[in-house]
Amino acid sequence: MTDTIDTGLSQTERGDVAQQLTRVLADAYAVYLKTHGYHWNVRGPEFFALHNLLEQQYRDQWEALDDIAERIRALGEFAPQGYGTFANLTSIRDGDPEKDAPEMLRELMRDHETLIATMRAALDVADGDGDDVTVDLLTQRLGSHEKFAWMLRSTLGGR
Repeated sequence: MTDTIDTGLSQTERGDVAQQLTRVLADAYAVYLKTHGYHWNVRGPEFFALHNLLEQQYRDQWEALDDIAERIRALGEFAPQGYGTFANLTSIRDGDPEKDAPEMLRELMRDHETLIATMRAALDVADGDGDDVTVDLLTQRLGSHEKFAWMLRSTLGGR
């Protein structure tokens, strides 16, 4: 067995990108958990529409978590695991099922914006280190989270 990874990126470049992706994964996991929880707990006259909207979003997010974690592994680092580890890495806090539907959506919208900022920082590092694969992954995920934030904002009556 060999520990040598020869993909055109140095060990330092891979480590820098993996460190950024670890933050992305933690924020993405926190947004996923909150979206899923709010899917379960949303209530009110628009319940069915909001329940379905949040389900579409958390299903997409769930699949993406695996892609991000596997990219960390492909870079030669271990992906974080465990709730405590994720909690220490993310700035996104748990949701509150007692909130009303509009506040749940506002909070999720802000959380997507936080995740977008984390992704943009990681994208800058990946681009600077010449990691086109991670740039591609993050670019696709940015599009998804910008769309999710827009959908939530529009549902709340914003632009």
